[in-house]
Amino acid sequence: MKDISLGGQGLRVSPQGFGAMGMSAFYGARDETEAVATLNRAVDLGITHIDTAEAYGPYENEKLIARALGRRRDEITIATKFALDFDNGAVMDGSPAHVRRAVERSLRHLGVDTIDLYYLHRVDPAVPIEETVGAMAEQVAAGKVRYLGLSEAGPETIRRAHTVHPITAVQSELSLFAQDHLFNGVKRTLDELGIGLVAFSPIGRGLLTGAIRSLDDLDRDDARRTLPWFTPENIEANAPLVDGVREIAETRGATPSQISLAWVAAQGAVPIPGTKRRRYLEENAAAVEIELTEAELRALREAVPDGAVSGARDTPAGLARNNL
Repeated sequence: MKDISLGGQGLRVSPQGFGAMGMSAFYGARDETEAVATLNRAVDLGITHIDTAEAYGPYENEKLIARALGRRRDEITIATKFALDFDNGAVMDGSPAHVRRAVERSLRHLGVDTIDLYYLHRVDPAVPIEETVGAMAEQVAAGKVRYLGLSEAGPETIRRAHTVHPITAVQSELSLFAQDHLFNGVKRTLDELGIGLVAFSPIGRGLLTGAIRSLDDLDRDDARRTLPWFTPENIEANAPLVDGVREIAETRGATPSQISLAWVAAQGAVPIPGTKRRRYLEENAAAVEIELTEAELRALREAVPDGAVSGARDTPAGLARNNL
């Protein structure tokens, strides 16, 4: 894969990244041997933008990245995130003191001297964004971080943060099933300021694969069982939308996952799909070769029109932390 520019500050990444979260948390059974093999296969395929966070475990996913890819540090771009203070009850903490503690912790867990892209995972409404980003900028000046990012931030916050220190990327959920950032001013703000958009859950948390038809298709401890999209009623209601995407994919000789990823890329975002297995990784990686036609983009708009998805993309508590 040929690297592309992410944002306007000089960071270059693979056109598709890898979201490592599910290898350590939230998505059911884990297999470290397969996870290590999958991460290395990703790098072999040119997927060198590796995304993790303190919250995934907590800490365990960063440690997994170190074990799996430590010897390949020079080949990869590492992005990680902080927000919750797990030493004090997992409370949101965007204070400068916590920024400094969190950076040191992630450097240690990742086994690196510098974090390539450091995100505020969620905005702390109790701390002015200028204070949080100011402390993050100090880490750039100290050489511990190269570029800064925000996750699920709203337009006003993005603008305020960007005045303190250039924001390279904003990470938000974006998929055919979660298109709100295309309409709520976030994408327009990013384009205006020259900030890149990184799309997590670009395959609709797995729904757009077509493989999830009931709760029986998820492990008992899979956190998706708590999300509105995954109630039996909403899985059934959204199945025709998934089938519509599958029909468009079949005409292209592709899978629904590949078409979903190509759609995200067509919106000007860098998707970071996650998987725990090499076979799905290779399927996802092939999506970078797909450039959707205007007719296909129009067909996808008709297959999944705005407002057609049944259920919210997150719990009420989760949504309350987004777009601040």
